[in-house]
Amino acid sequence: MATVYFYEKPGCVSNTRQKKMLAAAGHKVIAKNLLTEAWQAEQLRAFFGKLPVTNWFNYSAPMIKLGHVQPELLSETQALALMVDTPLLIRRPLMQVGHERLAGFDQELVDTWIGLTEIKPEYDLEACPKMLAQASCGYD
Repeated sequence: MATVYFYEKPGCVSNTRQKKMLAAAGHKVIAKNLLTEAWQAEQLRAFFGKLPVTNWFNYSAPMIKLGHVQPELLSETQALALMVDTPLLIRRPLMQVGHERLAGFDQELVDTWIGLTEIKPEYDLEACPKMLAQASCGYD
C-alpha cells in the first residue's frame, strides 16, 4: 500500500477519521502539522491541481466566516500568498503519495487514487462535525 504524507490540523475530528480510513485500507499515514509547515507558494500550489481557487480554501476558517477573506475575489497568486501567511485558510487535509498531491478528502477520489476500504461515514468527511451539529469550531 501507499505511504501518505497527511497534512492536518492536529486535533481536527474529521482529519482523525480520515487518517483512520487510510490506515484501515492498509496505508502508512505520516501525519504532519499543516499549520506549522514552512509552506512555499509553489509547493502549496502543487496540491490543488486543476481545482478552481475557490476550492483551495477551508471555509470554516474564521477569516472567511467573518468575511475578511473572500476566496471568489482572489487570484491564484493572492490566494497562495494568503495561505502561506495564514495556513488555517488551507483546505485540509493535504495529502502526498510519491510525487502526487491532493487537497481535501473526497472519499471517491481518494479511493480511485490510492484505494480505501469500504466505510460508510455518518457524515461528509470534509465537513467539520462540530459545524454539522451547529456548534462553533473555534479556530478551524
